[in-house]
Amino acid sequence: MNSRYNHLFNNPIYFKCGFIILMLLSFILNGLIINETNTYILYIFSSILLGIGFYNLSNLSIAFLTTFVVSCRFFLIPEKQNNVETFLTYLFTYLLITFISVSLMKNAQKVREDNIELTKALSNALDSRDTYTQHHSENVARYAVEIAKKMNLSSDFCSAIRIGGLLHDIGKIGIPEYILNKPDKLTDDEYSILKCHPIIGYEMIKHISTFKNNGVLDIILYHHERYDGTGYPTGLKGNKIPLGARIVAVVDAFDAMSSRRVYRNELDIEHILKEILNNKGTQFDPEIVDIFLSLFEHQYQLCEKR
Repeated sequence: MNSRYNHLFNNPIYFKCGFIILMLLSFILNGLIINETNTYILYIFSSILLGIGFYNLSNLSIAFLTTFVVSCRFFLIPEKQNNVETFLTYLFTYLLITFISVSLMKNAQKVREDNIELTKALSNALDSRDTYTQHHSENVARYAVEIAKKMNLSSDFCSAIRIGGLLHDIGKIGIPEYILNKPDKLTDDEYSILKCHPIIGYEMIKHISTFKNNGVLDIILYHHERYDGTGYPTGLKGNKIPLGARIVAVVDAFDAMSSRRVYRNELDIEHILKEILNNKGTQFDPEIVDIFLSLFEHQYQLCEKR
């Protein structure tokens, strides 16, 4: 239920279309078929949809559209006392309804924006633990969204991809700093501890129902799974790995190789793209690799020639 609510309020276009449909229906009913007063409810709902769908317009524009709705009701539904006082009473009432709807929608959008800012703050807190990988989560989120858009995935999925990209390594908060910043090769025991970060991250935020429904938890838990089934933590294979996690896996590896580490400098872009190409179908989903490489068309062509 919450996911449907979020989907609706994240897409004002539905309310805009609803407003237009209701107004057309009102014109048809009251202008051509019937002119009974009990159809006024259509105009009330139109005002509600107007406020929600067009909440980002200026107050003057919203007031103008509300006046249009009131005028339609006033002239299309004749009543015994249709005078200036009646019109002004309608106008005041409908403006009140519309601007209450505007306020509710703006509040819903602010909550959504605050959630995004909180997510970014959490990812920045994580990145700040390692000066060599600062902005890693933001880079992963940005590239992941670009891939999702190239795949023509829904705006809701793109939003989930963005949040998942920002939070994919949140579990590293539970990993000792000496392991994260160790300049030498990790021991088997240390690597086993590091490999726990997807599960730690999942356990940290699994109670957030929205993240469970929109796929963010899948990204956090499965972004280190490999397409050939040799990844961790569960060894999922192929398309059994959630799509969001398959997308983030590619860009996570790309940005990791692009970042300077304590034990090496950042790698050359052509070398990185070649590595991703070489792991197509083994570590990474082949389709997603092709889409990702298309973002670097010139370098990709160089890789293919070598």
